Amino acid sequence: MENHDILKRLRYALDIKDVDMVGVFRLGGVTITKEKIQEMLLSATAISKFAPTTKEAPSDAQKVCSNRMFESFLNGFIIYKRGKKEEKPGESDKQAFMITSDKDVNNVVLKKLKIALSLTSEEMLAIFKDGGLELSNSELSAALRRQGQRNYKISGDRYVKSFLNGLTERNRKK
Repeated sequence: MENHDILKRLRYALDIKDVDMVGVFRLGGVTITKEKIQEMLLSATAISKFAPTTKEAPSDAQKVCSNRMFESFLNGFIIYKRGKKEEKPGESDKQAFMITSDKDVNNVVLKKLKIALSLTSEEMLAIFKDGGLELSNSELSAALRRQGQRNYKISGDRYVKSFLNGLTERNRKK
């Protein structure tokens, strides 16, 4: 899945307003206007539907919402939902970026949403089930591990799609 697509689905699932998105991006260290966000989400839809992409060059949609910008949004979303983390002496306040390649995006999304929404593993499994995907606890654990650990497993797009569908199902029922 493209970053803009995940962002759009997350925005819909959690009913995040444009003004709030501007604030979340700001908390993540990115200055963006409401109009730019609307343009990014609208133009990204048109780009992904009608423009063919090649593996050599990044698509226009990827240029619109790069991995760095997307992870900044996720970092800002954690701060927005949970508050700023208190610094310990000797720690830098800059959060290291976890997305090193396009393969890591899905795992990072799951990890950061778990943190931002204060979800337990059982709650995540229930959300996956609501989204139409039955996972075992060990499969979820493998997806949430740090890259390079022994049982780390790269999550496919279906994990994120199912999780966001489950979030939508839970939050839009009301």
